[in-house]
Amino acid sequence: MFDIFKIGFIPFTFLDLIDIVFVSFIIYKLYKVVKGTIAAQIFLGLILVFLLSFLAQAVNLKALGWLLKLITDIWVIAFIILFQPEIRRLLVMVGKSPIGRLFVRSNQSDIADILTDAAFEMAQNQHGALIVIVRSTGIRGVVETGEQINSKISKNLLRTIFFPRSPLHDGAVIVKGDIIEAARCTLPLSQETSIKGVPLGMRHRAGLGITEQADVISLIVSEETGGISIADNGTLRKGLSRESLKTYLTQRMTVTKEKNFKGILEYFGKTK
Repeated sequence: MFDIFKIGFIPFTFLDLIDIVFVSFIIYKLYKVVKGTIAAQIFLGLILVFLLSFLAQAVNLKALGWLLKLITDIWVIAFIILFQPEIRRLLVMVGKSPIGRLFVRSNQSDIADILTDAAFEMAQNQHGALIVIVRSTGIRGVVETGEQINSKISKNLLRTIFFPRSPLHDGAVIVKGDIIEAARCTLPLSQETSIKGVPLGMRHRAGLGITEQADVISLIVSEETGGISIADNGTLRKGLSRESLKTYLTQRMTVTKEKNFKGILEYFGKTK
């Protein structure tokens, strides 16, 4: 391997440079995930422990090195326990990135028509609804909290589920492909309680919360106002028209390899 330069008798190769760049990128992403949380302080503390352990071994401080070695020997278990929420968020970020969706193909533009028609008919009758559309990764844990349906999606089935007197109308419906997997599912609530000073109801917080943790889209129909909203990637869009809703769903539910390759370039461009 071609040597870039040498530090004493130690060569620094192009492969070493690539290795450092990748490790730096991973550490940067980890820091962005834990930034602003209590876990950030723990993360910095672990880095400090590793640096002290390295220095202790370098200057041959045996007692300190032995003590720090006891900590570093169990760091994997401690890391998983302490950073369980952050690890989940990081894995979700990887799955939601264009790289994670590179080999996932989905053509669900026809489903957008069904969802749009059902949403606006329910809105006209002010029947509240919460529909979660799975994109590239499943949410089995959420599906298991509700009633299994596994039926082909249709406008009338969705309207029947969300009819106020239906025993299944509370909670969320999970749609994957052209199948309604489950109804009456429980979703995690977002920590956001208002947007631009407007309070969020439980249905909107639930729809927003699941998009913060998984690669899904939430379609929300307000029971109070009949307004239609979309939650996607932790962002809530309210007051959609029929055409804008159909266009948005068609674009976001259709994932192609060409879009993924373009997305990868944009993704790495934003992280520079």
